[in-house]
Amino acid sequence: MANSTNATEYQKQPKSNGILGFIEKAGNKLPDPFMLFVYLALFIILLSWFVSSFGVTVVQPGSGEEVAIKSLVSGEGLEYILTSMLENFTSFKPLGLVLAMMLGIGIADKVGLLETAIKSTILKAPPKLTTLAVIFVGILGNLASDAAFVIVPPLAAMVFYTVGRHPLAGLAAGFAGVGAGFTANIIIAGTDALLSGISTEVMQGLDSSIEVTPIDNYFFMIASVFVLSIVGALVTEKIVEPRLGTYQGDMKSELEESSAEEKRGFRNAFFAGLVYVALIVVTIVWPNSPLRSEDGKLISSPFLDGIIPITLFFFIVIGVAYGITVKKISSPSDVSSFMGEAMKDMSGFIVLIFAAAQFIAYFDWTNIGTWIAVSGAEFLQAMNLTGIPVIIGFVLLTAVMNLLIFSGSAQWALEAPIFIKMFYLLDYHPAFIQAAYRIADSSTNIITPMNPYIIIVLAFMKEYDKKAGLGTLISLMLPYSICFLSVWIVLLLAFALLGIPFGPGVNMYIQ
Repeated sequence: MANSTNATEYQKQPKSNGILGFIEKAGNKLPDPFMLFVYLALFIILLSWFVSSFGVTVVQPGSGEEVAIKSLVSGEGLEYILTSMLENFTSFKPLGLVLAMMLGIGIADKVGLLETAIKSTILKAPPKLTTLAVIFVGILGNLASDAAFVIVPPLAAMVFYTVGRHPLAGLAAGFAGVGAGFTANIIIAGTDALLSGISTEVMQGLDSSIEVTPIDNYFFMIASVFVLSIVGALVTEKIVEPRLGTYQGDMKSELEESSAEEKRGFRNAFFAGLVYVALIVVTIVWPNSPLRSEDGKLISSPFLDGIIPITLFFFIVIGVAYGITVKKISSPSDVSSFMGEAMKDMSGFIVLIFAAAQFIAYFDWTNIGTWIAVSGAEFLQAMNLTGIPVIIGFVLLTAVMNLLIFSGSAQWALEAPIFIKMFYLLDYHPAFIQAAYRIADSSTNIITPMNPYIIIVLAFMKEYDKKAGLGTLISLMLPYSICFLSVWIVLLLAFALLGIPFGPGVNMYIQ
């Protein structure tokens, strides 16, 4: 997932007036995500003491048991804080899932495979499909996590210039694919593991029989990739590019095509990945396959339960195949070195998770989350807001919140304890609410000044237009954000209204 940055970096941003200036100033006043969760944990501690002093109780959904709001400002609460701190951190499911995924993806990134794959895919696209290819590759680029923000937009700009089109249109298309389409993919990515881990963590305190897996949004996200690619291409060619006009500037650099060695490495990685996938498929279809459930099905099978390790080994296989070919891997120790480099990039995430895990654990232990969820569900039912309007309202609320909290994992850690429980009590599947959150959080990534990569993209813009500022970038990206969010809401409701599974075994109907 993309991470927020610190205040000193924000101060380097250009100033703007109006609503953008207000958002920028308000966002700069927020603490960094780690301290934000520290403050929220302290707030929960004080809130638990205040609410519990009134003897507030709530009926536990499912069991029907009446439970009281417990205070962390008590002997029992202090004991819980001290004795659970390490367990809250080490048992937090997203931690192991994401770090494991990054071991494999990190190798593919560090040896240069992901960059070569992006260049090879874009350059080989027919001229008429260039825009579609840029958006498509940008969306798939989230496999490289934040690295895609740095790799795809400048490459897309140079591709557009090479074929005689405005480079800023290419830059915008690449940034839109990476940023606004960040949560979609045709492969299970770290985002799936991270968000589903938080969702499952939240559900443990409500209904431990329900687990949100990394593939519970898979079908919906596959469809999203192709729908958003088409929408992004149309926005680029019908709105953004005509507005920019003909490019008159001089480009200082040219797009370098992959070298013969890199192409050979990409080919070898492709065939290595093909062999790996073939072996998995053969193992699955083999009679009495150990990857199938006892009744021979794929739902709730070892294959689906082990999708993260299977994906991890896939990236290790293709990354090693590429690295050996381009001579970046010459011994087993090189593999571990690249894994170590990938883990260094995850240091900020690990620190953030330590604080977020405590906040979620406190929220659950005090029963405040359940109390808010039950009260909220009762309020929505009393207001008769239990259908499409409340879902759209949740999506729009999340989209607005993302303007101030860029980190998708941080925002979901804030929203999930409240909204997953609240909507679950209204009979909405947690995986459906997670999908609703993902489309909102992703769509506004490209227009929030809180996105640290906006400054990087702005620097790329100045290579083609020295007068370009933050307002220039926001004005280019706003059509993508609005169109992506609007179409994504329609797609979400179409899945729910038509009963199309969001993932294997995950169905959600809105009457």
